[in-house]
Amino acid sequence: MASTVFIAKETEGEPRVGGSPDTVKKIKSLGLDVVVEAGAGDSSRIPDSEFEGQGARIGSRADAATADIILKVRRPTSDEIRGYRSGAIVIAIMDPYGNEPAIAEMAAAGLTSFAMELMPRITRAQSMDVLSSQANLAGYQAVIDAAEVYDRALPMMMTAAGTVPAAKVFVMGAGVAGLQAIATARRLGAVVSATDVRPAAKEQVASLGARFIAVEDDEFKAAETAAGYAKPMSEAYQAKQAVLVAEHIAKQDIVITTALIPGRPAPKLVSRDMLKAMKPGSVAVDLAVERGGNIEGALADQIADVEGVRVIGYLNMAGRIAASASLLYAKNLVTFLETMISKESREIALKSDDELVKATMLTHGGQVVHANFGGVKEG
Repeated sequence: MASTVFIAKETEGEPRVGGSPDTVKKIKSLGLDVVVEAGAGDSSRIPDSEFEGQGARIGSRADAATADIILKVRRPTSDEIRGYRSGAIVIAIMDPYGNEPAIAEMAAAGLTSFAMELMPRITRAQSMDVLSSQANLAGYQAVIDAAEVYDRALPMMMTAAGTVPAAKVFVMGAGVAGLQAIATARRLGAVVSATDVRPAAKEQVASLGARFIAVEDDEFKAAETAAGYAKPMSEAYQAKQAVLVAEHIAKQDIVITTALIPGRPAPKLVSRDMLKAMKPGSVAVDLAVERGGNIEGALADQIADVEGVRVIGYLNMAGRIAASASLLYAKNLVTFLETMISKESREIALKSDDELVKATMLTHGGQVVHANFGGVKEG
């Protein structure tokens, strides 16, 4: 009997879904059965009929109890966990940092769980990198939201009635989200500048037509981890950078912050004093608000008025463009899932020594197995 994959309808207001018609077709081709919870794709503009058209059965939440593999966007809630059978595989964005009790709950339920955001940044796993696929869309949406709230045009417009000046947009953090924000703001005609603590970002920023702003001293030149993430900077460097950034922010119309370091609170980049120096009606977008925020005064899921600047602190920015985000996320999931299915037997065949499994497995066999969250990794 073929193994069953259950694609869940998300709870707690998450509009994305862990499947698409294309990925259902792919899963079926791997020799697995697919059950999609009724209405799972509604918020991503995927009706049940499209899943059915690719061979899925539309079921209910109760079908999760007999599933071998459960595909989700968010870590399952306690109620959901109680509905899964011991031994089931759950693949999702688990948000494990600071949520060790929730990880332990999955272990106690006998679930084999994988955190997609822990996927190693290696060539083989590029097509499974959910942080990149979702951050890319978050960077785009940040500019769209900023443009909506800004109340002015972004491009320069020369008309018989006068000239509308181009908006000045400053992007803080030139990772995946930041680079997409730069590209989107440029497409909309803004004058764009950006900063990042990683030296490699300077060339990437310039290639998109934006100006790079940073204190380029010796510490800056060494500020990148082997995995490509930004390193925390010294207080002395942060002070020098803050002076430069404060002078620059005072001349900007829109500021977008994207700085996140895995497992740490978001670094504070923009103070109230910096916001106070901006022109009235300016806009700031904080893409790190879920980890405490980069901008002083940012409020989760709100547009806050801070020193005359409207600070956008939407949670789940990628979810605001769910129809696109779900398609990319579902592809990330199925590409990872494919590595777990034997091509010969067409059955689940987990390889404990696989570098992708080692990096992403949180719980297995009733225990937390990831060393970062209280377990001991094999190997």
